[in-house]
Amino acid sequence: MSEIHYGRGYVYSIQYHLVWCVKYRHDVLYGDVDMDVKALLKQIADDNHINIIEMESRKDHIHLHIECNPQHYIPSIVKAFKGVSARLLFKKHPELKQQLWGGHLWNPSYFVATVSNNTEKQIRAYIQSQKKK
Repeated sequence: MSEIHYGRGYVYSIQYHLVWCVKYRHDVLYGDVDMDVKALLKQIADDNHINIIEMESRKDHIHLHIECNPQHYIPSIVKAFKGVSARLLFKKHPELKQQLWGGHLWNPSYFVATVSNNTEKQIRAYIQSQKKK
């Protein structure tokens, strides 16, 4: 169940399910790269005061269930997650540039859906099931 948060002059409970893919749907999110991308996304979230409730990846895409405040703008959140993680992953794993010609880690598009009390349990279970597939 999502928590109610209090800000200056507002009360909120905002959660999103985000999904984006590796460029060309290449299978690169495994082993050290998978662990590193998750650590980077957690750090980016912490730096931007975003709470990651659930996170899981498949070899070619990543799912996040996040909670944020009303001042966060979804395109800016996605840009931070994708841009910073790509730059730092390429720096740490230069071999990715050979697999992903053109120097782009992530596909430019993404999926976003709001999460409600009615859907939160389903979304969390779905994200957790990604590694099992």
